[in-house]
Amino acid sequence: MTSTAPDDSPLRADTLYAAIGGHETFVRLVEEFYRGVATDPVLVDMYPEEDLGPATERLTLFLEQYWGGPGTYSETRGHPRLRMRHAPYKVNPDARDRWLTHMRAAVDSLGLAPLHHAQLWDYLERAAHSMINTFDD
Repeated sequence: MTSTAPDDSPLRADTLYAAIGGHETFVRLVEEFYRGVATDPVLVDMYPEEDLGPATERLTLFLEQYWGGPGTYSETRGHPRLRMRHAPYKVNPDARDRWLTHMRAAVDSLGLAPLHHAQLWDYLERAAHSMINTFDD
């Protein structure tokens, strides 16, 4: 069984993207995550835009592509280069822990099956640890 991406291109059914509900689920995840970020003085200062809308769109596209959804992120922004894109910001253990707190709440809000929850959370936790670029306060 295949479904379609928001741009009507076919998607493989054997991806986490398809298994957890596709675009709508990733939109819910990222919107819930940024609700937390918006209230976090450490994290919100890392976003140069006046609002978090552009960041919300970028993270949604990235996560969708990573988990088997449409390749819109790479088509519009090129290779993810996560560490490079985060290099200008002070990502220390405190920032990582705050990011993980808001992301955990967002993942938990989805009510995913335990296997899907674990797969998604494992990746997000490893990604957050890999973004640390300083141990300074």
